Amino acid sequence: MNVIECEIPGPLILEPRVFGDDRGFFLESWNASSFKEAGLDLGFVQDNHSRSQKGVLRGMHFQNPGPQGKLVRVVRGAVFDAVVDLRRSSPHFGKWLGVTLSAENKRMFWVPEGFAHGFLTLEPDTDFLYKCTSDYAPENEHSLRWDDPDVGIEWPLEGIQPALSAKDEKGLSLDQVAAFS
Repeated sequence: MNVIECEIPGPLILEPRVFGDDRGFFLESWNASSFKEAGLDLGFVQDNHSRSQKGVLRGMHFQNPGPQGKLVRVVRGAVFDAVVDLRRSSPHFGKWLGVTLSAENKRMFWVPEGFAHGFLTLEPDTDFLYKCTSDYAPENEHSLRWDDPDVGIEWPLEGIQPALSAKDEKGLSLDQVAAFS
């Protein structure tokens, strides 16, 4: 597995080894020993799968208390995946980074605790999978506003208005969210 460090310490882009031939391909999306060797000694408690149409924006979500680390990937379609550092003690507080994940590039993205996370679907019928390090707790879930000008995520919207959930339409600005210490 190729591990690519990001500009903000913590999140990682992971490129699994892919073995393919004219029949298709094989890859390991999770192997506790391999990830531990790469410095990611993780205990996952939940797997999730979402399907979205092109132009759906989900995020920017986080839990506090009870933060979740997430290992995310796309098995059909493509997304622009984004994170925002919500650790007030971090010199990168409020900074964002994004990566394109697709069925074609087979990349995974490690989103550590302390980050808001979201994605914009770039293709129809996109299947997004993610493993979480702690249980979903709706009473602790928060949404950072996806278009907060103080954060400035550069979503590849190309003139479309993203489809949002009612919850995501009510996301809070960076100075209002329940950030981490």
